[in-house]
Amino acid sequence: GAGGGSAARGAPPDEVARLVALERRPWEGLERPLLVTFAPGDPGKRLFIVEQPGRIRIVAAGALVKAPFLDITGKVSGGNEQGLLGLAFHPRFASNAKLYIDYTDRDGDTHVVEYTVSTSDADRVEPTSAREVLMVAQPYSNHNGGHVAFGPGGKLYVGMGDGGSAGDPQGNGQDDATLLAKLLRIDVDAAAAKPEIVAKGLRNPWRFAFDGATGDLYVGDVGQDQWESVYAVGAAAIAGANFGWSVAEGRHCFRSERCDTSGFVQPVVDYPHPEGCSVTGGVVYRGKALPELDGVYFYADYCTALLRSFRWRSDGIRQHWDWKPVLTPDGALSQVSSFGVDGDGEVYVVSL
Repeated sequence: GAGGGSAARGAPPDEVARLVALERRPWEGLERPLLVTFAPGDPGKRLFIVEQPGRIRIVAAGALVKAPFLDITGKVSGGNEQGLLGLAFHPRFASNAKLYIDYTDRDGDTHVVEYTVSTSDADRVEPTSAREVLMVAQPYSNHNGGHVAFGPGGKLYVGMGDGGSAGDPQGNGQDDATLLAKLLRIDVDAAAAKPEIVAKGLRNPWRFAFDGATGDLYVGDVGQDQWESVYAVGAAAIAGANFGWSVAEGRHCFRSERCDTSGFVQPVVDYPHPEGCSVTGGVVYRGKALPELDGVYFYADYCTALLRSFRWRSDGIRQHWDWKPVLTPDGALSQVSSFGVDGDGEVYVVSL
């Protein structure tokens, strides 16, 4: 359960495994895809794919649309962990046509910007509609977080890494005076949108997700040299959560041999290097096609393409399953950059 991390892992039972397959989608020629998502209430039930160099692409009626929905390639920096990193559509998108992106600019600093879809063309964002809701200076090129998602209550959550380099040299993890290494929440409907710190102690949250049914939060936090961690936090416990970095790396002391971790959220899953080296946080399955997987959280690792799932309750996890041998016995899956969900709740795996 909760204590041993990966100790209780096993293969998914045959009766579940035989229902599940990875199906390759025909959307070729994408440039470093980092996210697949949908717009709530979108009449066309389109999919939107984020490309790291600065484009959002549309999939309509199963086909990739050639012209980008949004192209900000001229504004973004091109480092390995930089670029256009996040996209979230307003819960009331059907009426207000608003969306939010997270990217690093030419200087490497983080921006969260609101855009509105063109009134004359539903497949194009109006570039002049940009309204900045957040800017955070970045001291280094890596650990930019970059994920944005609307949570329970209709506010926008922003995941911020610790600013980068290695080992949190500025001590941002536990410093309440900086927005780095934090989970932020913004009321984007307010006239003056101001970020509030909801949780701290994150190193580089590469994808977090809210369970649409419960509001619970799942975070994949990329580790330093030894441990990758996945956290699950009940909806009522998100505010004030402290994930421990850089006093701890997951459930292990980082800065010293001994440390006080009593106030920290412990990962529900962790795994050592080189079993993986960069966790890719996933999503909770709430689709219709596989009721057997309802409530199951999937996650992966970018370096080794491990693909796993578990069910979480406050007393721990169960059904911790290894999917890679089942779904890609040939090992073809690699560089899993993200997961995605469509309007029906079905899950996508995104690979570079």
